[in-house]
Amino acid sequence: MRAADRLIEFVTERSRIVIAVFLIVTLVVGSGVGAISQSSSLDQFQTDSEAADKQAYIDEHFGGDENTTTAQLIVRGEDTLSKESLLSTLELQGEFRGNGTIDGTLAEEPFGDLSNVVATAAIRGERADELEDRSEDLEARGEALDERSQRLEAEGEALESEGEELAARGEALESDAADLEADAADLEERRTTLEEDRAAIEARGEFMAGTLDETRDLRIAADTGEITEAEYEAGIANLDTEARERLPAEEYAAFSSLIDDVADAQADLNALDARYRAGEITAAEYETRSAEPAAEIEAAYAAIENEVLAPAGSDLAERGEALESDAAELEQRQATLEERGDALEADREALEQRGDELEAEGEALEEEATALEDESEALEDDFAAISGIDPSIDERIAQLESMSQSEIDDVLETVLSEDAPREVFVFLPTDYEPGSTSADARAIYVTQTTGEDTVIEGEAPPSLVDSQLAMADIVEERFGSSGFVFGSGIISDEIERSLTDSLGIVLPLALGFVGVVLVIAYRDPLDIVLGGAGILVVLLWTFGFMGWAGIAFNQIMIAVPVLLIGLSIDYAIHVFMRHREQRAESDEGTRQAMTVVLSGLGMAFVWVTATAVIGFLSNLVSPVGPIREFGIASAVGIVSALLVFGLLLPAAKVELDAALESRGYDRKKRAFGTGGGPASEFLSLGGRVARRAPWAVIVVVLLLTAGSAYGAAGIDTSFEQEDFIADDPPDWMQNLPEPLAVGQYDSKEDLEYVNEHFLREDTRTEVLVEGEITRDDTLTRLAEAEEIAAESDSVVILSSGEADVRSPLSVMESVAEEDESFEEVFTAADTNADGVPDRSVEGVYDALFATDTEAASGVIHRTETGEYEAFRLVISIQGSAATDLATEETRGVAAVLDGDGLEATATGQLIVFGIVEDELLQTVIESMLVTLVVVFAFLMFAYRWANDSAILGAVTLLPIVFSVAWILGTMYLLGIPFNVMTGTITSLTIGLGVAYNIHMTERFLIERERGRDLFEALDRSVRGTGGALLGSAATTVGGFGVLVFAILPPLQQFGLITGLTIVYAFLGSVFVLPSLLVVWARYLGPDRGHTTGTETTTPAGGSD
Repeated sequence: MRAADRLIEFVTERSRIVIAVFLIVTLVVGSGVGAISQSSSLDQFQTDSEAADKQAYIDEHFGGDENTTTAQLIVRGEDTLSKESLLSTLELQGEFRGNGTIDGTLAEEPFGDLSNVVATAAIRGERADELEDRSEDLEARGEALDERSQRLEAEGEALESEGEELAARGEALESDAADLEADAADLEERRTTLEEDRAAIEARGEFMAGTLDETRDLRIAADTGEITEAEYEAGIANLDTEARERLPAEEYAAFSSLIDDVADAQADLNALDARYRAGEITAAEYETRSAEPAAEIEAAYAAIENEVLAPAGSDLAERGEALESDAAELEQRQATLEERGDALEADREALEQRGDELEAEGEALEEEATALEDESEALEDDFAAISGIDPSIDERIAQLESMSQSEIDDVLETVLSEDAPREVFVFLPTDYEPGSTSADARAIYVTQTTGEDTVIEGEAPPSLVDSQLAMADIVEERFGSSGFVFGSGIISDEIERSLTDSLGIVLPLALGFVGVVLVIAYRDPLDIVLGGAGILVVLLWTFGFMGWAGIAFNQIMIAVPVLLIGLSIDYAIHVFMRHREQRAESDEGTRQAMTVVLSGLGMAFVWVTATAVIGFLSNLVSPVGPIREFGIASAVGIVSALLVFGLLLPAAKVELDAALESRGYDRKKRAFGTGGGPASEFLSLGGRVARRAPWAVIVVVLLLTAGSAYGAAGIDTSFEQEDFIADDPPDWMQNLPEPLAVGQYDSKEDLEYVNEHFLREDTRTEVLVEGEITRDDTLTRLAEAEEIAAESDSVVILSSGEADVRSPLSVMESVAEEDESFEEVFTAADTNADGVPDRSVEGVYDALFATDTEAASGVIHRTETGEYEAFRLVISIQGSAATDLATEETRGVAAVLDGDGLEATATGQLIVFGIVEDELLQTVIESMLVTLVVVFAFLMFAYRWANDSAILGAVTLLPIVFSVAWILGTMYLLGIPFNVMTGTITSLTIGLGVAYNIHMTERFLIERERGRDLFEALDRSVRGTGGALLGSAATTVGGFGVLVFAILPPLQQFGLITGLTIVYAFLGSVFVLPSLLVVWARYLGPDRGHTTGTETTTPAGGSD
């Protein structure tokens, strides 16, 4: 038993094991789905090229922050140069600054706006008027010199007299100050003595009060028995002795009697207290009788200050008053003296100041002419500094608000005159008339930073997307439909949304259409569910592989699920329909019938898969990375479809059918297209025509193919950002219920408007010049190259009439207009007065960097060691210009500079994308040739090995060759170019279409092997397999065809072309292949020498 037979038997007899294994594999592989990333960047399509390398060199080495991008705001209206319009865009800048989402992305000087230019020019004009006033003032000051000279002479004599008077006043003041100082010292001594006496009196008072306290304590202790009377008397004696020692005699005499009085009064109180405690008297009596001794004690204490110390206190008070009086007098004298001193000092300072002033004025008179000259020079510097005035946004708004429209018009006429710098005209449409004070549109440029992220075509960092969307909301709120924002963030958002919206529209429609077709073809819910489950497993395996392999989901990958759905349905229909045919023709059970079906279909499936995989893997020859990844992902998906629908689906089918039939359900169904009716009649046409006039069919096909091939040579190639920007979808798509409803897409319309009316920041080419760039003739050659660039058809011509070309020479000219010192260097290096330096070029570079480093580094690369390594020429290209034209003209400019020590390379994003276009065409041709050669070789070998007829392999492939020519001719007629989506159409046509022909050839051979004659075998093939092919083609065409409802134009084109590809492949297999098989059978196969197929039953095959 062959290995294939053993595998088939295992699938049908051990179906549960097969199902379990597939479920485990699905869980493992499918887990990679979550790791899939999404990318809409156009840079992923770029390949290694000299132009790309040079562009990377420019991004790395030329001045400025490469992590910046510029958004364009377009404002339209009847007059965008009116005061209101100019103020509105200035206020808009303020709104952007006030928005946190936007402000965080703005560069240091983010806004380029004509309103800034106008407001700044007005402010500078007013500053110039102020300087004119200063000039007139200088003249007036010169006239006043004579008057000042006469006044100074008179004041000098007066100063001398006043100086003598001040000297006399100074001597008198010094004498009075000495007297005052002596009196102040005496007063301070008296104050010290007074304070000491006051402290002594207070100390004696405290001593006496303490002595009375101790007397009372001794009396209480004696009366309570704590001490004896003798001890009491001794204590009193000690107190008396201490008082005599510490107190003056007069005070002691007065105080000693107080001690006795307090002792007696305290004795009375102690007696009353004892009687009260003994109950001899009542509390009231105690209160009444104790009041007198208590008052005596209190009076004794008061007598210390009022009687004993009164004489000393009175004397002290008199001395204090005298001291205060003397102090007040002294202070008055001091104040008077200070006033005299201050007045003298003030007069002296005034005199000195007047002397200094007279001296200074005298010197000023002698040097006034020089001073006036210096001020005149300073005035000239101030005039020169006017160009550096950079007012704030509030100052600009205030300036315009203060001006009338006529004043603004005057400024506009100046800044937009024919002699104005060309940079100012980038804000206006290219058809603007210089000097006009009105315009119907205006551009504002907003420079943003992207942090660590880099902005690439089609993909921008989230912060940039959010900020530009916020800008768009503000602009819409302020200007409505009269304004819009155009930038990489807006485009990135629309491309991202269009991918999501396209999938949201396409997949439901595809699944719905496929479901309807499958309902018609299968007419069995279980088969529909099985087919859908198989499709789901194939998608899980494919996208799981992409996740594990790190393959990103991009624009091309949208076609992968649709492709796999179509191919999976193709496999499923063949399995189901052949299974139904087998069961209808025999009494075999479901497992036996499936074994027969797989034995017949197995080889066809393998060959179909192999040829399809070859077709898609041919994309590996493409230099474009995403196309290679598309080929790999598609090939993995196709192999997955073979495994799922060749093993898992048959196992599930027989397992379910067997289970249902064991419960009494009839699972026999009629195959689609085999029971008569319109479909069967339609399918039989190919066989009938092949029977009657096979050569006529072949001739017609060859003529049609030749015409298509001729048209295919004229197909364009396209790779540009516009290809990936969605058109504004129809209203019905926007009115769909969520989540199917699509968003608004305005970028393409906005882009077309910008292309037609304005200079685009992102459409330019560059010439990188390396080598001996300091040669004397370098700038002369550069000037010649500039002239050629300015005369090219693709360059942007500003409204000033100048071409927008930037180079070291143009930067030098601009800097020379603003800086006299650089102008001198620039002019000195020009020996023939043609405006181009032709000697000391390195010195000119040095002076340029010294004057304006930022401008210089934008066009010239100077290494860290100070060597000049390269410069660049930047050419702005019209947005509508063809890439080929821009590339050819830029290379022509580079040719002028190349050679004689210089290496000039044309580069820039447009040229790099042009290279991608060439590589797309190369991909189409190479993948088609590889696919045809390999598939031809494979089929010829396979049919030689299996059927002993290599020619039969070529015959089987011929209709696909015709289909390739037909689809390319159709692309030419419909004007559809090769792009990143349609560039894979040839490999897809061969990879998908060959399956139809293999199935038809294999069915034909099987019918012949069963003993049927030529035309009976042909008829059964086109009816039986043709029915399956019709169902497969219908679902695949529907699956791909719904891509015409996608938002992205390339997807729409891809869906249309792929749908037609399947139609052509189906027609080729059903109407062209039968005639080729008849010719092969008659002349090279088993029926050669016979004119009908009714005379032989020779098995299929033959010798070539």
